[in-house]
Amino acid sequence: MTQNTTPRPRVRATDSKHRLFTASMELIGTRGHQQVSVDEIAKAAGVSKGTVYYNFGSKNELIGELLNYGIAILFERLEPGATHADPEEGLRLMVAEALEFIAEYPAFSQLWISEQWQSDSQWADALAKMRNDVIGMVRTALSRLADAAPAAGEPGPDLDALATALFGATLILGRDRQVFHPERSIQDCVRAAMAFTAPLR
Repeated sequence: MTQNTTPRPRVRATDSKHRLFTASMELIGTRGHQQVSVDEIAKAAGVSKGTVYYNFGSKNELIGELLNYGIAILFERLEPGATHADPEEGLRLMVAEALEFIAEYPAFSQLWISEQWQSDSQWADALAKMRNDVIGMVRTALSRLADAAPAAGEPGPDLDALATALFGATLILGRDRQVFHPERSIQDCVRAAMAFTAPLR
């Protein structure tokens, strides 16, 4: 079954939502989302607490919206690779950009990992959409790679499963690199993740 994707809005790097995103991710990365207050997020972002409540209603709504905002940033970075003339090189670029994003926003990635498979997560719907959108984009890139490869004598791998494997490997590789293997380069991780695509090449 092919994953469906929906267009993501372009993001502006200088707007207040970006300040809220950066501030909340830094605070959550330090202490965890349960220990961070709206007051702290607003102060760190340079906006009033009233502005946060007016726009988002609650801290949980704020974090849910910022999760969507973070994934929109990721999508913008993945787009050049997704439309690259060379499908294999494009996929490499996508993996590299995802790893760079994880390095830049480690708390976002950790929140995603910790909440993704929690059935009672307060952001289950947002996380499910994020997952489906990203895996759908990866699946499209894998399909382009498969179409460009010489015809094989046997059926290829399930692209939905392969997209899930590549997504999961990249997410875990990115966090593992930060926590346990800072000496490991982005390109080392790209090579490891691209090994999943060997059946298509």
